[in-house]
Amino acid sequence: MKFFSVMYQTSNSKGQELLAQRMVKWALKLGHEAWLVTSIYHDGSPVISEQELLRTERGFLVLERDPWVGLPTIRVSSDKSVWPPRRIFFRDFQSVLRELDELIGVEFMVTHSTLWNGPEEAARWILWKRLVKILGEEARHTVYAHMSHFQPPDPLRYSVIERAYRMAWNMTSMHAIFRAAHIVICLTQMEAEDMVSMGARPEQIHLFPGGLDDDFAEMIDKASPADFRERYNIPDNKLIIAYLGTIEYRKNPLAVVRVAKKLKHLEDVVFVIAGRPGDQWNEVVAEAKKLSNVVITGELSEEMKASLIKASYANIIMSRMEAFGLTQLEFMYGGVPVITSATYGQKWLVRNGVDGLHVAGPDDVEGAAAAVLKLVNNPDLKNEMGKNARERASQFLFSKLMLDLLKKAEALLSRS
Repeated sequence: MKFFSVMYQTSNSKGQELLAQRMVKWALKLGHEAWLVTSIYHDGSPVISEQELLRTERGFLVLERDPWVGLPTIRVSSDKSVWPPRRIFFRDFQSVLRELDELIGVEFMVTHSTLWNGPEEAARWILWKRLVKILGEEARHTVYAHMSHFQPPDPLRYSVIERAYRMAWNMTSMHAIFRAAHIVICLTQMEAEDMVSMGARPEQIHLFPGGLDDDFAEMIDKASPADFRERYNIPDNKLIIAYLGTIEYRKNPLAVVRVAKKLKHLEDVVFVIAGRPGDQWNEVVAEAKKLSNVVITGELSEEMKASLIKASYANIIMSRMEAFGLTQLEFMYGGVPVITSATYGQKWLVRNGVDGLHVAGPDDVEGAAAAVLKLVNNPDLKNEMGKNARERASQFLFSKLMLDLLKKAEALLSRS
């Protein structure tokens, strides 16, 4: 089967982008032809010039192995949007889809995320093909799935202006997508219920809980905790409470620094803040400078991430919004309990009192400090939660999730 995963940019650290990329990786590993369809941007910076794309006279460039993600990739002519913020839009995507269908044949396509034109254009293209067949012309059948990585328009996170835009997108574009899609992919049961409440049919829903990359799981199994400790001069007798993710407002690592400040009297505990600099980097660095119990590393290699996971006593995430939490899944697989703000998908992934501890939202610094103390003072509880977390994460290996999804698409394709 010929599979296409469509996402507005590539990344080495962001959850939605990584999931879209891993779908291509595992479709290839499972014996299918597969491509990532994306923009000229990687983590917000252009990696191919528009002039280079214009020379192709097609509006896209096919790369057998994209140097930024190591996958067969189709980079599409694109622009950053001023509004909505943090989004990228494809140019003339209808024409790109038609040409890809003629050149290669699009048999199964998954679009990712919301508030950009990729899913809308794909839905329109699918409905166009359907109508062409109804009207008596030949058109190749394409199975279409959409994966929103849905995050509700929460008033605690978004301004009224952006919240209203998200609500308007959900009320218009999402309905067109539901009408066109054969499959609506959801990260959690909570998201599935939201999708049905917004108009998806229950039979469209397919659960795909994040997906722990099998290769990274093996890397965690083989990792030595000593590598991270030696690199950052953290003695063996220090318990590591780790934050791993982009240093950005949405992820809220500043709250983790404030938890560390409340617990600076604990001589045997150190907080590690690891991840690529984002819009909260300067604030985090400024506050952490005053604390001897905080280590800031910046972005880590995959090998060093695995070593940090193995070295950690607990993972902490005070995010303002999470569709799921791939990083938490990785810590859980490493046998590490998670202290979480329990926003949206985190509430489903991390079971309170079983795999970790929930606090009362992203601003509950007091509750998070109490949760750290609870685990530090109860190593048996920490070990029990770590064991439960490992068992839960092991159920969500990417190879199995992708195999199930591809089998479903193949069945729909054969029925056509």
